[in-house]
Amino acid sequence: MDLNWLQDFVCLARTLNFTRAANERNITQPAFSRRIKSLENWIGVPLIRRSSYPVQLSEAGEQFLPVARNAIAELTDIRQILRAQERGVAAFQRIAVLHTISVNYLSRRISEAELIIPNLRVRVYSDNLRTCCQMLSEGTCDFLLYYSHKDVQPVFDEAQFTRKDIGVDPLIPVAQAEAAQVHRWSLDKPGPVPIPYLGYDPASFLGSVVDQTIGRREPPLSLLYMDALTEAIKRRTLAGSGLSWLPESAVAAEIADGQITRVGGESWEAPLTLSLFCSLDRLDGTGQALWESF
Repeated sequence: MDLNWLQDFVCLARTLNFTRAANERNITQPAFSRRIKSLENWIGVPLIRRSSYPVQLSEAGEQFLPVARNAIAELTDIRQILRAQERGVAAFQRIAVLHTISVNYLSRRISEAELIIPNLRVRVYSDNLRTCCQMLSEGTCDFLLYYSHKDVQPVFDEAQFTRKDIGVDPLIPVAQAEAAQVHRWSLDKPGPVPIPYLGYDPASFLGSVVDQTIGRREPPLSLLYMDALTEAIKRRTLAGSGLSWLPESAVAAEIADGQITRVGGESWEAPLTLSLFCSLDRLDGTGQALWESF
């Protein structure tokens, strides 16, 4: 038995697509298929119905899925505990988080928690949404912190975990203040010239949120630049390159000192809920205290 086989199976059960699951697991599709077959050989029964599209779990696969999830979580947990005991220190509390939340919220929040939780040690994994969700699902982190939005479907099974909503961070349309004034950029009072637009990948979570916010309205935007990272779009915005939608927390200081200005009213905002997930029964005492501190 290889732990990778279990992680592969859980990923396939979520995506129901061999190619997509192989991409998420960072291996070739033939190699991924061989590992799934090896797991089925080890168990002795088929776990996947390959004749349907998309593929489906067999009855045995449905029975085995929660066992695989629990095995991954327990093995990961005990490895962390044993390594920490060997070093004589408290185990790390592992948090998977989106890049922008790590920069604009989490680092400050952890500094505050360290003042009230003895021996708190934190390891932060800053990555994209898909990877962060995969880490929680596979038990390689203890907490997941990400944005959620009422009109965008979650990318993992939230029902498996305990959720705590800890705040709202609006996604707001902004531009560099001087550029916005000179060119008269405004979503509420659009001029005759299209506004240069700094956008997210449409397949990304924030890209989907912006699309939902714009809806059927047709603001005069001319897509100039696309990026997956909020911080990269923020830098282009500060340089006066165009209009962008950014989390309010990411630009609060720049708005306060006049570098950045809003270029649209409340109807152009999108409320992002800052949501924290974990499996409460897998947390140690320090993890429980950290959860309660949020």
